[in-house]
Amino acid sequence: MGTHLLLDFFGTIVDYSPSRTDQGYPESHALLRRWGADLSRPDFLTAWSAVCAEFDRRSDADDSEFSMTEVGTEFLARVLGEPAAPADVETFVVTYLREWNSAVRVPAGMPDLLADLAATRRLAVVTNTHRADLVPGHLAAMGVAHLVDAVVTSVEVGWRKPHPAIYAAALDTLGVPASAAVFVGDTFVADYAGPEAVGIRAFLIDATARHPVPAERRLDSLFDLPGRLAPMTEVSGRRSSSSGSGR
Repeated sequence: MGTHLLLDFFGTIVDYSPSRTDQGYPESHALLRRWGADLSRPDFLTAWSAVCAEFDRRSDADDSEFSMTEVGTEFLARVLGEPAAPADVETFVVTYLREWNSAVRVPAGMPDLLADLAATRRLAVVTNTHRADLVPGHLAAMGVAHLVDAVVTSVEVGWRKPHPAIYAAALDTLGVPASAAVFVGDTFVADYAGPEAVGIRAFLIDATARHPVPAERRLDSLFDLPGRLAPMTEVSGRRSSSSGSGR
């Protein structure tokens, strides 16, 4: 069994809402109104969803990734009627993500679980995200950034899971072959079929048994993982606790 754990983040390490509208986003809407956008909040959310959906369709075609800056730039140009300054795009993105993050929850005991896993295995987070600093920020807030040797994001690689490039980037960052790694996540194609296709053993969080994975590879949550792993062996050359934060 591999001595390196590649972990999905959203839905695996933290609970979250994938919706882009459920949080209501009153601060983001107020910001647009101050900038002259004549939109009700429902109209704002509808317009935002439509622009995001356009970017999603492009990504779905080839697994390429887009950034929050790109989608924010396009959205503001449409609702304001002219291109927004880069500083205003950044202000909007930061405001929107602050509201989106309000739905992210850390399961009780998760930091301790990650510490236990990191005691004998190197950890990397491999995540689809439109903002490079989002997941490192969450790991820091959880107090676990020092446990993670690498954070590999789709927006920095340019390709999202299940594109082979993002798994290759994670393996290259750790300097290990696929046979030395185990992947764990909650999305069948991105976190199970994708890793398995490139030779990484995978476990899927699939409490309702919706997907065709062997029973021994199915987890109710990440908390089931230690019991499924082979006896853990101390990783040789383990890095110091200060060397692995959010990169």
